[in-house]
Amino acid sequence: MKVLVTGGAGFVGSHVAEFYAKNGEDVSVVDNLSRAETLAKADKTKRAIFYNWNYLKNTYENIVLTKGDIRNRRQVEKMALDVDLIIHTAAQVAVTTSIRDPLTDFETNALGTLNVLEAARRSKNAPAIVYCSTNKVYGENVNDIPTMERETRHVFSDKKFEKGIPETFPSNLCAHTPYGCSKISGDIYTQDYSKTYGLNTGIFRMSCIYGPRQFGNEDQGWVAHFAISTLQNKRLTIYGDGKQVRDVLFVNDLVQAFDLFFKKRKEISGDVFNIGGGPENTLSLIELLSLLQRVTGKRCEVKFKNWRAGDQKVYVSDISKARKKLGWKPTVNTLNGIKNFVEWFERA
Repeated sequence: MKVLVTGGAGFVGSHVAEFYAKNGEDVSVVDNLSRAETLAKADKTKRAIFYNWNYLKNTYENIVLTKGDIRNRRQVEKMALDVDLIIHTAAQVAVTTSIRDPLTDFETNALGTLNVLEAARRSKNAPAIVYCSTNKVYGENVNDIPTMERETRHVFSDKKFEKGIPETFPSNLCAHTPYGCSKISGDIYTQDYSKTYGLNTGIFRMSCIYGPRQFGNEDQGWVAHFAISTLQNKRLTIYGDGKQVRDVLFVNDLVQAFDLFFKKRKEISGDVFNIGGGPENTLSLIELLSLLQRVTGKRCEVKFKNWRAGDQKVYVSDISKARKKLGWKPTVNTLNGIKNFVEWFERA
């Protein structure tokens, strides 16, 4: 089987590429390495800019790496010509960057996704497509759900959402930030290319994914950012009160969900899945600091600033649909996942 991973030098993309390479498949990776500037800020000592690129290059002979850009339609069409599966992870990933530069955000996330879909439609193999969407498609509607404040976290007070946010939750008539707008555009296009053109597509609205080879910063990858800051004795800035809650998912579990979709693609084409750790794997920001202290014996200094635009006070994925239709569930709990990350970073 031939697999194309867009954004394959990124955190999620590199794990997807590794998974299929380990299974003996022929894997092509395309990445424009556009996160060089932000990753340089994340961790200079670990050569974060090219870390995943070099890891894949030096570890797997059946991975071909190409420096390219999903905004280049002809290049994407050429790479997708004879593949069986496209995992589309390439994206502009930071809300803050989208606010500062909405045009580049749109060109990458919306137009870039359309280029990938068109490449698949024109491919002789009509490859299946996995689209990495985001919980930000629900925008500020999530903040309309009543919450209660507890000692270390905010929680939904409406029992209707005790399992989290379902895929049927409204995404319209609210603010999204430019990032949310561009990602929901790709989300809808990917759904429609299944219905209109018959492509086998799966849309995964991801919550907070974490794991080894992630270099987070203030703008994206908060679990890794907190862990790295703790290990390096750096001061952290928390925007808001630190009690905002997310469900977190270890990256290997995410990749398993992608693969299960591919195996069942003809039965569930065009379907949308909220994918995260679910109610059993939730953390607030200050709870993560306590967990890191338990694992590392360290607790970094923190300063607090005002809430940032587009932040959701509580977001937890209802993963019931993924359990039912994919036969999937998270297997790595937060404690073991954080330990795994810390062990990787200390030996990297």
